[in-house]
Amino acid sequence: MAYALLQSAVVPALSDIEHSLHTTETGVAWVLTAYLLSASVATPVIGRLGDMYGKERLLLLSYLLLVGGTLMAALVNSIGLLVVARVVQGVGGGVFPLSFGIIRDEFPPARIAGAIGLLSAIFGTGAGAGIVVGGLIVEHLSWHWLFWIPLVALVGAAYLTGRFVPESPIRTPGAINWLNALLMGGGLTAVLLAISEATVWGWGSAKTVGLLVGGLVLCGVWVLAELRSPAPLVDMAMMRLRGVWTTNLAGFLLGAGMFASFVIVPQFVETPASAGYGFGASVLAGSVYLVPTTAAMLVLGALAGRAAARFGSKAALLAGATLSAAGFGLLTAAHSRPWHIYVAMALLGAGIGLAFAAMGNLIVGAVPAGQTGVATGMNTVMRTVGGAAGSQIAATMIAGHLLAGGLPAEHGYVLAFAISFAFLAVCVLASVLVPGRSASQGIPEAATAALVAAPE
Repeated sequence: MAYALLQSAVVPALSDIEHSLHTTETGVAWVLTAYLLSASVATPVIGRLGDMYGKERLLLLSYLLLVGGTLMAALVNSIGLLVVARVVQGVGGGVFPLSFGIIRDEFPPARIAGAIGLLSAIFGTGAGAGIVVGGLIVEHLSWHWLFWIPLVALVGAAYLTGRFVPESPIRTPGAINWLNALLMGGGLTAVLLAISEATVWGWGSAKTVGLLVGGLVLCGVWVLAELRSPAPLVDMAMMRLRGVWTTNLAGFLLGAGMFASFVIVPQFVETPASAGYGFGASVLAGSVYLVPTTAAMLVLGALAGRAAARFGSKAALLAGATLSAAGFGLLTAAHSRPWHIYVAMALLGAGIGLAFAAMGNLIVGAVPAGQTGVATGMNTVMRTVGGAAGSQIAATMIAGHLLAGGLPAEHGYVLAFAISFAFLAVCVLASVLVPGRSASQGIPEAATAALVAAPE
């Protein structure tokens, strides 16, 4: 939860940080961009290292890095050092794939789906709660408290992990191909950087297009290198599995819809009513409009394990994608009353809670036990990249339609809502392509055998 809070809590505080540290809008954007870049590059690598050397050991290391980066962020008073701290924090993104792997290795098969569902729900809930917590802190405290408060939880998590979490018995011997890791990191960094800065540079600018093309070329070279490598960082045969690529596609599209809502909705409700729309809400009140999303994510995510056991994880993913699309469909058609926003956000949260939980189980169920860390790590990366793309495309639609006074036109928000709806409608189609799986097939036989054979 603390890691997920750190991902989004800075969003309401970016303006305060910009003025406090005497930087520019472009400079302060790196507080968010650096975190996303670092997490995207480090997460699959740490997941792979956990599969090789022990998930508990790497989980503890991830927490220690998070503690160090968060303490640094709480203490610094320069934009450069804050960006460095956010890079260190992003490396802690390995906590999710490592935790999925530990659950799979240690829990009885009957409890795996529910536990992974709850953990996945916490990922989405924390990201949503971060906006609310960030707004509350901005209203009443210094932005430094965005880091002091999660630091307490991270120190406790590091201690409890070292004290109580057993080392996983399942290992996959091998080595990290660092050249391939650099190719993957370079490609992802270029693509994410281009997406994150597109609203500043312009989508058609030479820098944006050049970085996008260069990043995609590097990603293509990385895929070719992995196919020829005797010890690939990410097994491309695994990535081609229908249960993996369809779930990753759904993850990208769901991430786009979720993070777009975090950008669009607070801005919309904070717009003065004199613009002809909006409710003139404060930063904190604007964040409160996301509370139904956060609450629905946690409740539905916690119940997703039972839903998957009864109906299958594919059905849960399909239902979640449909509910999420319905939320943005409502926003596109009706957004003139506060209750329109609350209902739409509740639908979005319920859908994402179900879908995120289902994706974790679908990925775990589609790959051998020795590839859990890297497979779930790549799914996390797809959500992150999708989130960056969705939020920036939505921001571009809003910034491209301004009124005479400089405020965004309502039409820009309608376009942003409609594009987010389109993302999630395609996600429904991607969910249909996911192979069906009964509850008893949720964990491959090889993994079940390994769990049964594992020592107490």
